[in-house]
Amino acid sequence: MRHNFISPKYGNGKPKVLLATFLLLFMFFFILAVPVMGQNKLVVKGTVVNEKGEPLSNVSVLLAGTKTGTLTNTNGAFEITAPTAATLIFSFIGYESQNLVVGNQTNLKIILKSSKANSLNAVIVVGYGTQKKTDVTGAISSVPKGRLTQIPSTNVMQSVEGSVPGLTISSTSSVPGKQPDIMIRGQNSIGAGTGPYIVVDGIPLIQTQGGNLNDINPNDIESIQVLKDASATAIYGVRGSNGVILITTKRGKMGKPQLSYNGYTGVENIAHILTPRSAAQYIQKYADYLSATGQTQTSPVPNYSELPNYNNGKTIDWVKQVTQTGIMQDHNLTVSGGSDNVKYYVGGEYMDQKGVIKGYQYKRVNIRSNLDITITNFLKIGMSSFLTSNNYDGGRANLLLATAMSPYGNEYNADGTYSIYPMYPELLYTNPLLGLTTQQINRNVSINGNAYAEVTFPGVLKGLKYRLNAGYIYLPERSASYTGRADNDMLGTASITNAHTNNYTIENLLYYDKDWGKHHIDFTGLYSAQQRLYITATAGAKGFVNDIISFNNLGAGATQTSSSYSNRYGSNSQMGRINYNYDSRYLLSLTARRDGASVMGANTNKYGLFPSAAFGWNISRENFMKNVSFVNNLKLRASYGKTGNEGIEVYQTITTDNSVRYPFNGVSTIGVLAGNLGNANLHWESTKTFNLGLDFSLLNNRISGTIDAYKNNTYGLILKRSIPIITGYSSVLDNIGKTKNQGLELSLSSQNITNGLFKWETSVVFSTNRNRIVELYGDGKDDIGNRWFIGKPIGVIYDYKMLGVWQTGEDPSQVDPTAKAGDLKFVDLNGDHQITADDREILGQTSPKWTGGITNTFHYKNFNLNIFIQTVQGAMKNDPDLTYADESGRRNTPAVIGYWTPTNSNNDFPSLAYNNTRGYGWARNASYTRLKDVTLSYVFSQKILDHLGLAGLTIYATGKNLYTDTKWIGWDPEDNYSSRGSGDWTNNYPLTRSYVFGLNISLK
Repeated sequence: MRHNFISPKYGNGKPKVLLATFLLLFMFFFILAVPVMGQNKLVVKGTVVNEKGEPLSNVSVLLAGTKTGTLTNTNGAFEITAPTAATLIFSFIGYESQNLVVGNQTNLKIILKSSKANSLNAVIVVGYGTQKKTDVTGAISSVPKGRLTQIPSTNVMQSVEGSVPGLTISSTSSVPGKQPDIMIRGQNSIGAGTGPYIVVDGIPLIQTQGGNLNDINPNDIESIQVLKDASATAIYGVRGSNGVILITTKRGKMGKPQLSYNGYTGVENIAHILTPRSAAQYIQKYADYLSATGQTQTSPVPNYSELPNYNNGKTIDWVKQVTQTGIMQDHNLTVSGGSDNVKYYVGGEYMDQKGVIKGYQYKRVNIRSNLDITITNFLKIGMSSFLTSNNYDGGRANLLLATAMSPYGNEYNADGTYSIYPMYPELLYTNPLLGLTTQQINRNVSINGNAYAEVTFPGVLKGLKYRLNAGYIYLPERSASYTGRADNDMLGTASITNAHTNNYTIENLLYYDKDWGKHHIDFTGLYSAQQRLYITATAGAKGFVNDIISFNNLGAGATQTSSSYSNRYGSNSQMGRINYNYDSRYLLSLTARRDGASVMGANTNKYGLFPSAAFGWNISRENFMKNVSFVNNLKLRASYGKTGNEGIEVYQTITTDNSVRYPFNGVSTIGVLAGNLGNANLHWESTKTFNLGLDFSLLNNRISGTIDAYKNNTYGLILKRSIPIITGYSSVLDNIGKTKNQGLELSLSSQNITNGLFKWETSVVFSTNRNRIVELYGDGKDDIGNRWFIGKPIGVIYDYKMLGVWQTGEDPSQVDPTAKAGDLKFVDLNGDHQITADDREILGQTSPKWTGGITNTFHYKNFNLNIFIQTVQGAMKNDPDLTYADESGRRNTPAVIGYWTPTNSNNDFPSLAYNNTRGYGWARNASYTRLKDVTLSYVFSQKILDHLGLAGLTIYATGKNLYTDTKWIGWDPEDNYSSRGSGDWTNNYPLTRSYVFGLNISLK
């Protein structure tokens, strides 16, 4: 087998990386043992407020002429030691700096005046660096700080959902520890990945097999930026076609050590229960089913095992039996601080979530250490490391089966064990609690170590800086399971899987920054390499004499199986970016990145070039705008560029065979069968993007916002092209398709009331997106089997159009000759007097037509109230809860779903005798508006804090998913619920409503 790699020249780098990591950790803990600041005789205390008397946190308080300083806490308070003749410099983004001679003053109150530029001079994180917000030419959105600090969540994306225009986050299942689906600016690709590229502290998290955002403690995150257009994402080349999310974690700041605790605990329950029919309704449904199917009723219940409970009036609420009150708790402890030359941040977390369905749970332990050391005035080194242990252990109850159970079913046998078939002799549905008897282990650990060295050149080379980033990620995973007699496995089946990923990243960065007159130019150059090694091995056994050994001795099984797999991925990249601005009025950004990846075809050079250009015009800085007093900022942005998408896993461009065992001369022999047909000419998917944006701030910055319009053209789609089966293969990957994707985004913030003790702020986000398929296989034909239609959205509902239900006395012979009263009535689209597959049409799209969110924040004295409402409109999806086909008479069904009878001639639901032989999917409007979260907090005053000896104290209560307005019939329109026999029943976990109480404490 031929393997095609790009191999970064690491040598035997793993021991060196580990040694360097341990040395840095040793240095870090050694430094912690040394006092970070000397003590002076005069201790100066005080508070910093704005012109309205509101405390300002994180204000820099610096001793002039030195690097000694501190930051104000959440109440605006600070404490610093200083000589009496010293000058203190108070500075904060958006405010004018203020200098004050200490003298004999020991208690100060500093009032900072708002700067006209306000937050526009703020520095935000961009790809491989930072930029002033006024100089940014790309479409970059920052996640509101409040979403990161005020909303408790196990995965940070759960807090971000709905707060950034163009960023779609959907929780299709609320399983504890499950990561939500993330998409930026809709779907460009059909078959390749659509998720964004996620970078944490400069090192890629996604692109590492097994890595996900559950590994990042939300409490450790300082900021999140979302890069959306080509100007912002082209710097990441082939990885930027689906957008980029930059996560920056907290780092130490100058000042004495600060110990902080952030913890919460809460309860959760199912937000909306799709309640099964009551006992009386279940009995009536069975009688109606027999009548509809022409059968004679001989028993009030379908199965004889239900009769004893029926006769005794004993019923079981099966949904109640498999559910429970969920409990969650999260505890974070951090220590941060630093001196002039050493700054540190150390954090630890323990999180425990017990799910609302029995057996579901998630535990996480996280430890993080961030360190920055200034060795000399030209050399700085540092590290960011964390370890996360994720635990998803435990057998699980089955909600899908619980909704099917008869209220007269038998939960237990006479000996106290679970009854395997509660509705015996009905064998289609087993006891939903059987999963709790299985033994399941599902754990993984993420070990991340990133280090950097930064050299700033002096003298004639002033403005030149070199930075080396090195990252290592190790991801061991272990899963094991055993199902035995109690779970209806009479032989016993065990399996164990062990896997691990080693990921190495190294980046060489060169920066140059130069100002002359009103001109500014900066350059960023990059050479990087990444290598990923993945290996997994699985062993299994079947046929155990008892269930005691479980998976702890696979050799005790009668038959054993084993398998293993490994792969290797390599990439090299070079990048250059030039930013130029004149007087901060005219902005130009040029970027080009060249990426090479081992997954591309052998006949290609494995490299792709991805350029971009962007222009910005700060209109508000022009002379003709000086007298326009109500405009504080007005900037026009335009960008055009190209990004790429690898779109495939390793080895898919090479032809491979699969091994198979077959009998030969009475002996089991290993042979090979055709596996994958490779395409050595396969190359990147490419997307050309145009973006036009406008940033504005009005009325003394009381109203500010951003408008962006974009258009993406993606070509060279990686799709499976059908080939004659006589070749031994049915399809081959090829670059053959095109799509178009365009949309509009709006974000708007306003300060509605700013005077007095009461204040009110509002933030609104809106985005709309339309994608369509331009070309598929080059023949102009649709792919009906995959529901892909040229000129239509990528994801559509293609089905029959339902008109209602055939009623008694109606004649279906001219439309659907086989139909009878109680059957569904469909449109005869082609007018051939029968309902066939040709009568299907596109009913809607699976992606929303528009999304939005509105956040209102109210402040009264020390109280803060935050209310966030989210809406998703124009989406359609099939509803599996509306059809049970031929199972309707054998199981319980939701009480809200009716059925047709001659005396109850509804026009929405068919007769119980209707079997849905056409496979109608019951497409329904999945739009919804949700009261996503409400948070009430109280920040204790400085007077109380001084009495308690604390630096800060905040208590809060949060409610999440409190109310949903929707026409959807089911558990929740956002859930992807699987029906029996399809999908993964373990993800049938509905949306939860939670109530959380927490507090943040900082010690002096």
